[in-house]
Amino acid sequence: MLKIPKIVETILNEYEGLFNEYLPNELEGLYLHGSIALDAFEKGKSDIDFISVTSRHFTEDEAGILSKIHRMIAQKYKTPEMDGVYITWGDLGKVNNNHQNHFYYNSGNLSFGPYFNFNPVTWTLFAKKGITVLGPASSDFELEFRSKQLQSYVFANMNTYWGDRVQWLESSFDELLNMPAHDIREEIEWTVLGLLCQYYTLAEDDIISKTGAGRYGLSHMPKEYHQIINEAVLARTTDKETLYSSNKERLDSTLTFSKYLIKYCQRFHFI
Repeated sequence: MLKIPKIVETILNEYEGLFNEYLPNELEGLYLHGSIALDAFEKGKSDIDFISVTSRHFTEDEAGILSKIHRMIAQKYKTPEMDGVYITWGDLGKVNNNHQNHFYYNSGNLSFGPYFNFNPVTWTLFAKKGITVLGPASSDFELEFRSKQLQSYVFANMNTYWGDRVQWLESSFDELLNMPAHDIREEIEWTVLGLLCQYYTLAEDDIISKTGAGRYGLSHMPKEYHQIINEAVLARTTDKETLYSSNKERLDSTLTFSKYLIKYCQRFHFI
């Protein structure tokens, strides 16, 4: 089992303590996925991606208590932020769960509605590499989706979300050039490594961290794209300066590589 980072362990211990104080006997399972499960937690960048399993669905009145618990945690620990959902045992593994609303905590707010992360990526990671903090081991559950659903979902995502995003990058190029260097750096990291994560899943039928995806890309992509991949990895892992002489040059490289990779991944259309 992977070792949970000390700061994450501290926050989760307080979270469990507060839960047991304000909502005793209601928390039955607590699981981690995301970067922590991929052994890729990065201080200052990664969130605590969690799935909390409760004995029943909470009422609106109890939502105030949930908000209080998260507010107390957030006031004491600015980072890493908690990011997750509250479900019951019957919700585990549900891919198409848009008909049911759930409480979820994201970007410092507790919301109620369809949860955006009920997808094959979340549940594959939960089943294969999820970390059990409380409750039965995540690997013990027989989830309802099939392996090919992961690749089909990612292929569709590559051609919708990422395809649209690359079109936006191209149409907003002049605006992007006027953004602060830090924001440009984050945009390059998100786009290049995000696309490489998609590529890795299509090629390997598995899930990888953003940094891992960058390294995978360096082993599998043509050499002409290595500079922009290294730029994205540096943005993710260090505070080093850019490898490029201008923002225009590195944004051009990001756009060119993004178009190439989306086109390259069309070979997986048979999935």
